[in-house]
Amino acid sequence: MATIAASGTRRRTAADTSLFAHLDLALLTLPIAISALGLLMIFDASRHETALGGLSRLYYVERQGLAVVVGLIAMGVVMAIDYRRIRDAWPLVYLAILPLLAGVVVLGRNHNGAQAWFQIGPFQFQPSEIAKVVLVVAIAGYCHQHRGDLDAWRVAVAVALAGVVMAIVYAQHDLGTMLVIMVCAAAVLVIAGLKPVHIVVLLLLAASLVGAAVVTGKVRTYQLDRLTSFANQSSAHVSAKDQTPTQFNLGASKAAIASGGFEGAGFGRGLQTKNGFVPEQHTDFIFTAVGEDLGFVGGATLLLLYALLAWRLWRIALLSSDFFGTLVAIGVLAMFAIQVFESVGMTMGIMPITGIPLPFMSYGGSAVIASFIAVGLVLNIHMRRFS
Repeated sequence: MATIAASGTRRRTAADTSLFAHLDLALLTLPIAISALGLLMIFDASRHETALGGLSRLYYVERQGLAVVVGLIAMGVVMAIDYRRIRDAWPLVYLAILPLLAGVVVLGRNHNGAQAWFQIGPFQFQPSEIAKVVLVVAIAGYCHQHRGDLDAWRVAVAVALAGVVMAIVYAQHDLGTMLVIMVCAAAVLVIAGLKPVHIVVLLLLAASLVGAAVVTGKVRTYQLDRLTSFANQSSAHVSAKDQTPTQFNLGASKAAIASGGFEGAGFGRGLQTKNGFVPEQHTDFIFTAVGEDLGFVGGATLLLLYALLAWRLWRIALLSSDFFGTLVAIGVLAMFAIQVFESVGMTMGIMPITGIPLPFMSYGGSAVIASFIAVGLVLNIHMRRFS
């Protein structure tokens, strides 16, 4: 009996010390499930575009599927590296992303007014998507080093770290990504111990910068159109020939979601989606395909999956064995939360239209790879909370 008990003890001890014994299977599974649904909706939403372009019906699905595979591999690599090494190397990680971001401004490909992509053969790479995760790591690493002593000077340094990245992304005319980066940085700083006076000063500074950009003409016409169309949505009822592109997009988007009703038209049967009436539907407006084909039930189910994802990230933030892990998990949670809220909200007219992708759903290789890397980093933190 003693031999059996000893053997059982050894087995339990080995299991407890195994990193995979502490793998959060829910957090691992949720992004994969959402990505699988995303592939289906990309196929449905891109059928009209592929037909017009003479492309294979699986053109976008195959490319997105490849990005998902690369993202899973990248997630595995990040999980294999002790996150505390990443924590200690945050200055190098931060400095490594800056040349890529700056290079896009000079050598990048322009699409829909934003110059944010490198064209590499048939593929595109968007460094600003990776920069979201890098900035979370950088600010979390800096705040971890100065835990309990985040005075005005150190807050200014942390803000400068975010400000440099935001300025370069702004130079790419990608205000949506800049918004996400700002929210991620703010979330990490608040949890790190930002004082109320610091928050007030930063809010006033942000409002002043936005106002200055509008007054000096640094905000482009199509960007102002997005804001004015959001603020005055009654203008979407004018005739189609008199509508701006933003007004047309918003009207088509809301019509697609409304036509889905409670149960949806059925996969592949939505008229707005099937006939390509919603511009950029397989990218920024992918939620409209969900709303039309799968209805309220499908949309609510997708939002439930995101809610479960947020819950697991929040849980890991609470369970983390060190302050850096908590801050990173919060930063990743903020990154996904703002993207889901903005991407879904803009399709229904409750948020301004931006170029923010819906995580794991929208077509875009860089975005899905960056999202898997972010999840891998948080899984890493959870796996090593006892080591």
